[in-house]
Amino acid sequence: MPRFFRTRRPANTDDIPADMWEDCPACHQLLYTKDIEPLRVCNHCGHHFRLSVEERLAVTVDEGSVEEWFGDVEAVDPLGFPGYAAKLAKAQEETGRKEGLFAGRAAIDEQAVALAIMDLAFFGGSMGYVVGEKTSRLFERAAAERLPAIVFCASGGARMQESLISLMQMAKTSGAAGQLRKAGVPYISVLLDPTYGGVAASFAFLGDIILAEPGVRLGFAGPRVIEITKQRIRPEVQTAEFQFAHGMIDAIVPRSELRATLSYIVKWAVG
Repeated sequence: MPRFFRTRRPANTDDIPADMWEDCPACHQLLYTKDIEPLRVCNHCGHHFRLSVEERLAVTVDEGSVEEWFGDVEAVDPLGFPGYAAKLAKAQEETGRKEGLFAGRAAIDEQAVALAIMDLAFFGGSMGYVVGEKTSRLFERAAAERLPAIVFCASGGARMQESLISLMQMAKTSGAAGQLRKAGVPYISVLLDPTYGGVAASFAFLGDIILAEPGVRLGFAGPRVIEITKQRIRPEVQTAEFQFAHGMIDAIVPRSELRATLSYIVKWAVG
């Protein structure tokens, strides 16, 4: 099996604490955590581990360039759904975030961009009112300030506890993305694992350029939903590689090349 990065094994592995080892879910190789930082890609099979918002920012944008936008937009319980408020509070405590999407301004190789990153750790990256609102505001502000927009998409689908209010975000974000196109401002969508549901059916696939990390699972209905409907679909259909082969994605970019690729696209698009 080819190696993607050089492994730096300590001389005495017996001295390494147990929590410094991770099992690769793809090849089940035991990995020394420091070997795969900061990109968090398996150095045996190339599996891409999920990154937190902070980890994604660290490997994507210039240090010290981040300015958060719309941080005052907070989740609410519009329908009084049983237990939703408590679950929101728990998600906020566990992630340290008010909601499931970071939005702001940053720079990549000194090129200013409007940037959004979905947080899969917050309610599975589901899109409720706040995620839709912040995404729409990001697109609108990017159009007004003529900043290329980059959105890292990762979602399990709609926020079920918000019902139709969640589904309405599909139309709202799609309309806001249309304002970018109308203004002639480039929009780059980056698909992460997984990207399902209303996000896949709206702004995730509306980018002028659509990129994906290797091995990303994507589609409108996830495997469990498809199973419930008793429909049959080949597993490989809902992968970035299949979608790329059939023209739905412009490129599959390994994480080690993603920052440089985004920098090149932004420079080309605004140049």
